[in-house]
Amino acid sequence: MSNLKPVYLLAGGRPRNPASFNPLYQSVFQESGKTAPSIAYLGAASDDSKAFFLMMAAALKGAGAGKVKLAALASKKADVDKAKDILESSDIVYVSGGDVEHGMQVLSDKNLTDFIVGLYKQGKPFFGISAGSIMLAKEWIRWPNPDDDNTAEIFPCLGIAPVLCDTHGEADGWEELQALLKLEKDGAIGYGIVSGTAIKVFPDGKIEALSGAIHQYQKRSGQVERIEDMLPTVG
Repeated sequence: MSNLKPVYLLAGGRPRNPASFNPLYQSVFQESGKTAPSIAYLGAASDDSKAFFLMMAAALKGAGAGKVKLAALASKKADVDKAKDILESSDIVYVSGGDVEHGMQVLSDKNLTDFIVGLYKQGKPFFGISAGSIMLAKEWIRWPNPDDDNTAEIFPCLGIAPVLCDTHGEADGWEELQALLKLEKDGAIGYGIVSGTAIKVFPDGKIEALSGAIHQYQKRSGQVERIEDMLPTVG
């Protein structure tokens, strides 16, 4: 277990200078021990969007990454063995933004969830942005009937980062994160990763805020309350 790497969960959100994420990307790259690490791009949440891939590949390379390869899985005709080879042979795995439930459904349909978790357990560094960050966490929420709040239910994510989180939801007061916590056990904490920030989740569960304050919510006595923000460590 000593070879497990920290997992970086980033929030995209508002349009911003792509280079502003470079320090976060570079922190992830350092986990690989390579000067220009190769990146496996897992784009299931965005349905393997070509435009999204090209944009993010350029940003990652601009931050110092080497080759960035799309591990395409969304198509019914996807070459799963090829995708697995890309994921296995790359230095780091990146999980894209998009739709959390769709992304997890693609991985489940292709029977790849255990394979991906296995790569992490073998020491592969992982990071995600927006929906990808949530996919790397423990669980998320969905509404089978969007018009009926009572249909809210939890579904499992990859669980590589042992946390509950949401990304760039500060504008709506983290409604989905709070809805998730209402279905969790008392004491559960949810991390609101503000646009342009990230959390670093260590294998032992320790968490650090990066690039800004992280909003925190906790379920106490059946109620969800905002608690003190997590701030980046100084020095």
